[in-house]
Amino acid sequence: MIVYDGLKSEFLKSCESDSIAIEIEENILSKLGRHTPKSEFRSWENSLNYMYKVLNDNEIPNDVGIAIEFNIPQTSKRVDFIISGFDSSNEPNMVIVELKQWEGLKALDGVDALVETYTGGAVRKVVHPSYQAWSYAQLILDYNASVQDRRVKLHPCACLHNYIRHDNDPLDSKQYKDYLDEAPAFTKGHASDLRKFIKKSIIYGDKKEVLYLVDHGKIRPSKSLQNAIASMLKGNREFIMIDEQKVAYEEILRLSLQCQKDYKKRTVIVTGGPGTGKSVIAVNLLAELTARDQMVQYVSKNSAPRQVYLKKLKGIMRKSSVDNMFKGSGTYTETGLNVAHTLLVDEAHRLNEKSGMFHNRGENQIKEIIHSSFCSVFFIDESQRVTMDDIGSVEEIEKWAKEEESELFYLELQSQFRCNGSDGYLAWLDDVLDIRETANYDLEGIDYDIRVFDSPVEMWDTVNEKNKLANRARVLAGYCWEWLKSEQNNTNYHDIKIGDFEMSWNLGSGEPFAVSETSINEVGCIHTSQGLEFDYVGVIIGDDMRYENGKVVTDFTRRAKTDQSLKGIKKLYKENPELAKRRADEIIKNTYRTLLTRGMKGCYIYCTDKNMEEYLKKRLETCNDRKNYTAN
Repeated sequence: MIVYDGLKSEFLKSCESDSIAIEIEENILSKLGRHTPKSEFRSWENSLNYMYKVLNDNEIPNDVGIAIEFNIPQTSKRVDFIISGFDSSNEPNMVIVELKQWEGLKALDGVDALVETYTGGAVRKVVHPSYQAWSYAQLILDYNASVQDRRVKLHPCACLHNYIRHDNDPLDSKQYKDYLDEAPAFTKGHASDLRKFIKKSIIYGDKKEVLYLVDHGKIRPSKSLQNAIASMLKGNREFIMIDEQKVAYEEILRLSLQCQKDYKKRTVIVTGGPGTGKSVIAVNLLAELTARDQMVQYVSKNSAPRQVYLKKLKGIMRKSSVDNMFKGSGTYTETGLNVAHTLLVDEAHRLNEKSGMFHNRGENQIKEIIHSSFCSVFFIDESQRVTMDDIGSVEEIEKWAKEEESELFYLELQSQFRCNGSDGYLAWLDDVLDIRETANYDLEGIDYDIRVFDSPVEMWDTVNEKNKLANRARVLAGYCWEWLKSEQNNTNYHDIKIGDFEMSWNLGSGEPFAVSETSINEVGCIHTSQGLEFDYVGVIIGDDMRYENGKVVTDFTRRAKTDQSLKGIKKLYKENPELAKRRADEIIKNTYRTLLTRGMKGCYIYCTDKNMEEYLKKRLETCNDRKNYTAN
């Protein structure tokens, strides 16, 4: 959908009469039903007056098409400005312009396509404008049948009209070269360069014909996108499905394809514990359904799983249209009914009610995901809800599926592929942590390397040795140590200090914690490890979980002040102390249960509370005594 469209002559006239921003505001109200904030209105006035200066050139035909705020179908993304026309060979062309008000930015090393700039009232990490323009063009190319069939050529660029460029400018840092080559960035004082860029591909006017084609194009993944993701999965052993995973995959595939045929809504709830292959199934479905001409996306609340699986698929590739297939759970606040064929929601227990940085957007993420797709698939483990904001539950999904008139289906992954083929370790943990009583008082018959260490240094040394085998061992910790934002990229600043043991929380820049070669020298938290797995993990249990008077107790007051997972617990405690204690107890125990199940082959533990250490050792001694007795 296009909020504003017209010919160049009409656009110039509206700019000259100072009515262009008013026209867009009125169109947004009538087409989208929302009012425009003053800041957005001012940004239109500033940016569009600059585009008036750029387009006020006789060599750019008066009948070229102009589109402002083009909503890319099946997404909530909007392209700021488009110029359409024909090139010298009378082939359809579109110039895509990403407009920015920025006056400066900071380049970020070690992360792909991210910069830091002042926007939205604060300094934030955002994507480089050239990457943004390129990714929007790629999204249109990958999913718009008219663009594919009519071979519409897309030319993305960025325009930072308030930005004064200098020699060796961070905007042009070498890590952004691939994206700048695809989508050049034009800055203040370079309107003539942007004008030349437009005139290379727009020679003749199209009277909005190309805009109409694109706006009414059917949704269909391109062959190049299908081939790209298929080739990434081919031969990638990490995504091979076994046994029950394959059964679940085939059933979800059948249901999704049925939605594609009869246009009825279906919601699939897939329950399964840690390591049961939920993510493996999701990634395989992503590839297969794309090959079946569906628009399908992998969705998660946490960015860590998306980053890691994308990295594993792409390998050394930096630039791929597959990037657009991995989305955050807050993406669907403004998308329409059934805009996607299938949405695959991993870690669904982590979904929130509201979206956005300030939790003020949308109504409910579960509702919005079901509303936005014909087939919604939720992979969920209710025992992994680890923050006050986590609302993902089977009951909540059922409620919204019924409201959206979506038929419900249930699948369960029972086999435990982590912990060497047994779910006995999980049951043992539940018993040990007083989460629930189980029959697994010991670890009889479970071939799993679990140890409790007296020293964090000794534990780290053991994890480090294991990591040398395949870079698949990490140290994790409960959130009991402050995380200083000012030092987030300083590996020499040690947030976690226990006697002579000092380490940093995982750094804010660089590759994802789960795959980076340097992560062994950092400590991961629940937010960078949940949904992922390693061969071995070392877990530091902090003072928020102790052993007192014969019981495992939790204490939310020992959590770091910078921990957002228990945000609001103090207020709740004043209003309802018992409820607050129950919520905090569940979150803290679920957090450690999740951390303690990240290792497939082994888990090494250090406790800051000596009573907790002795308790765990005794439980393990009981296991060893039972094994020795059975052997004799």
